[in-house]
Amino acid sequence: HVQLVESGGGSVQAGGSLRLYCAYSGDIYDSYCMAWFRQTPGKEREGVAHIASGRTSYADSVKGRFTVTKDNAKNILYLQMNTLKPEGTAMYYCGVDPCNWGLDTRSADYGKWGQGTQVTVS
Repeated sequence: HVQLVESGGGSVQAGGSLRLYCAYSGDIYDSYCMAWFRQTPGKEREGVAHIASGRTSYADSVKGRFTVTKDNAKNILYLQMNTLKPEGTAMYYCGVDPCNWGLDTRSADYGKWGQGTQVTVS
């Protein structure tokens, strides 16, 4: 039974930083993909950062500002967000996908999600 719990969201001024956390448990293996997505009301869930097998992928809008890392010993997925912009305001979700050593980036590939953590940039 896979469980994902996000935390670390909050309100920050433009140019500031936040670090998001996703504590995960259950049958999540090294071959799986994990990712951060974000969503605003009325819009589709957007991929932000993806990690699998030591590889990472980022949306163009966050490259150079966001960093995704994964601590397998602590079972935590991180998203370090620097130089935040107002357009970064969204609910951020952690997702997991049994991608079998691939690196999937589409929301439809991720079958399990956490409850989300709100990030507001003003």
